[in-house]
Amino acid sequence: MIKEIRFINWKSFKDAKVYIDPLNVLIGTNASGKSNLIDGIAFLTNAVNGINLQTSLDGQSGMFLEGAVGAIRGGTEYAAMMPGDQFTIETVIQEDEKIDYKYTLTVRTKPQVEVIAESLIKIVRNKSKNKETNMFTAYRSDDKDENPSPIIAAHTNNGKGKPVRKDLKNVISVISQLKNYEITKEVSYAIQFVIDTIEEIFILDPVPSLMRDYKPFSPYLLKNASNLAGMIAALPEDKKQRIERQLTMYLSKLPEGEITRVWTAPIGLFQKDAMLYCEEKWGSAENPTMIDARGMSDGTLRFLGILTALLTRPSGSLIVIEEVDNGLHPSRATLLLKTMQEIGAQRNIDLLITTHNPALMDELGAEMIPFIQVVHRNTEDGTSKITLMEDIKMLPKLLAHGSVGELSTKGEIEKSLAQRNGEGGVSNEK
Repeated sequence: MIKEIRFINWKSFKDAKVYIDPLNVLIGTNASGKSNLIDGIAFLTNAVNGINLQTSLDGQSGMFLEGAVGAIRGGTEYAAMMPGDQFTIETVIQEDEKIDYKYTLTVRTKPQVEVIAESLIKIVRNKSKNKETNMFTAYRSDDKDENPSPIIAAHTNNGKGKPVRKDLKNVISVISQLKNYEITKEVSYAIQFVIDTIEEIFILDPVPSLMRDYKPFSPYLLKNASNLAGMIAALPEDKKQRIERQLTMYLSKLPEGEITRVWTAPIGLFQKDAMLYCEEKWGSAENPTMIDARGMSDGTLRFLGILTALLTRPSGSLIVIEEVDNGLHPSRATLLLKTMQEIGAQRNIDLLITTHNPALMDELGAEMIPFIQVVHRNTEDGTSKITLMEDIKMLPKLLAHGSVGELSTKGEIEKSLAQRNGEGGVSNEK
């Protein structure tokens, strides 16, 4: 599973890490850099998928790949921290208790978008000293050459393997190309493991207005959850029924009315489109009322989208949700949080969420303080930083005057981070 992701000269981040645990909460004011961070994760996912790097930044009309997000905000022009023209994204992935892999991708955006360096390192942890082995190292040819190569060179197996040059392109990630080459089993396994892990990152942004219509059967959930009905309806019957029972169980806890059933059903002549339905019972009414997705509230549909992703994404994956409680009433914060924690723990799925909701922040409780990360701006140079809340020196004093939600509403957390040398009272930056 992914342990951390580092951003160097990416958009507003000069050098910052986001740490990944079972449930990770990013808080911060508007324009602090939260969306830039999610854009970086989206780019990394697309790049490892083998998508052209410029397409990964600028998007492409008609691209509907699992996990793809289209264009990042600002595209190529704003990808590298200005006035520079290159950035690096690095991730550490844990295989087991002893082995990590560190994958690093450095991209230049001018005069064209291209890889200029890339590497994968295996880290074997032990009590005395970690052992690092290069699975592969790749680099761009020297621009000073009279005829610089349009490809890059890659050396595998700690530099002992033969250089791989033939057909390697510099406009696509090297790791996505090397998986098709004959290399040692150890290197091949490492490459595939890292690709599989990063490809399972799912950036979810349910859009209720797109979830209300009939949808064709689909093998996977789209990032906007618009095809939720078609995806559930296409599942094998036993799995479909199980998912529908679980959706009913969790949705029945919403206090609007007693929801007694949630299900999907095929419609149309060819039975290849589906609609989402539910039955709800109010007060002393004897019979429940059946409604379809067109009559469901935005909050209910968004909640269903989050639930469905949690229940259907592969075990061991990471789900990223920006403004997780968007459209939900603050009083639903407890249910949303407990549901995410419960299903995430059951299915071994990590969650990285952002929120502005003080009610949700208050529901996190003291035990979640180590997993709250504050995204904020350096008051001296405007760069974005990520600080673990537990590393804020003034945190005990701050919490004595109010809850996390109250402190966030008043801007007290950001004020405390701006008090030390213009970049935050941090006791132990990691």
